[in-house]
Amino acid sequence: LFGVLAGVLSERAGVVNIAIEGQFLAAAFAASVIFSVTQSFLAALTAAAVAGLLMGAVLALFTLKYLVDHVIVGVVVNLLATGLTGFIFQQLVARDSKIFGTVSPMPVFAVPALSDIPFIGPILFTQRPLTFMALLAVPLVWFLLYRTKWGLRVRAVGEHPQAADTVGIKVISTKTQAVLLGGIFAGLGGAYFTVGFGGAFQDNNITAGNGFIALAAVIMGRWHPVLGAGTALFFGFTRALAQSIKLMNLPIPSEFIEMLPYVATIIAVAGLVGRVRPPAADGVHFVKTH
Repeated sequence: LFGVLAGVLSERAGVVNIAIEGQFLAAAFAASVIFSVTQSFLAALTAAAVAGLLMGAVLALFTLKYLVDHVIVGVVVNLLATGLTGFIFQQLVARDSKIFGTVSPMPVFAVPALSDIPFIGPILFTQRPLTFMALLAVPLVWFLLYRTKWGLRVRAVGEHPQAADTVGIKVISTKTQAVLLGGIFAGLGGAYFTVGFGGAFQDNNITAGNGFIALAAVIMGRWHPVLGAGTALFFGFTRALAQSIKLMNLPIPSEFIEMLPYVATIIAVAGLVGRVRPPAADGVHFVKTH
């Protein structure tokens, strides 16, 4: 969900964001280390948001100021996050895991009264805090994009930046704001892999391609926060289904179910989900001519 929101905000502003995976990874590492040192979930989430924002800043800097190809910058950000977290992990965490590798995942929180509703209550209202934050973030981003002046400007610079510039909108500034805000959301998503659910950071592909799955959900959701969130929930459902099948020992190999999100990713990126139109200026460089 958080990755989808990061992708929607960035691409609605015309910046292709395949760096969600790198943002996830950097944020997961930052959250793990900071929580280990402070034993504070708030500090960990803040660190994760800052890490995601910094990765977003790299994406914005090279795509908007230096006009580097958006896809190339996204790949570089992913590699940067992989190399940086791996290096620091080996030099810092692996050498003193008692100080830098002690993480307790967020406890499950039950919403009073609502969690007591039969059947639905335990499913929807007994979750970890990051889940509630993600569910609240979806309507928040929808409101920002479709019910505020800022959101109108973001969509304008993603569709026709020259026209937006003509009417006085600061195109580069608006694009940068959207990418950075998306970075914060991606950072919160990255925190899920450690303090949100998984525990201490492990240098073994902890994000498991979820950033790319989020990008596929953005495409299948037609760059809309609510539709994209629905697609993300479908991917989550297939993952949970695979885990359930493992426990049930059914004759169906769970590996086939586990492949579904990744197969859907390929289908979405290949454009086989029907006719979808990205923002017209998505990935197009803007140069102010006057």
